[in-house]
Amino acid sequence: MKRSYRGVILLCFVLLLNIICTQQVVNSFFYDRFERVVLFAVCNIVLFPIALWIYFRERDVR
Repeated sequence: MKRSYRGVILLCFVLLLNIICTQQVVNSFFYDRFERVVLFAVCNIVLFPIALWIYFRERDVR
């Protein structure tokens, strides 16, 4: 099973966005900006199924 570079790069990009959103959640929570906490938490929740979709899509490619 060989992975394509496009899928790996897309998955890395989505996971980088997850890390950025998580860091923004922590920073916003520290400064009591709870609207931003909710916004970035929702972004984080939306990005996770996208990462799973990319993973399953690239896993089944021949």
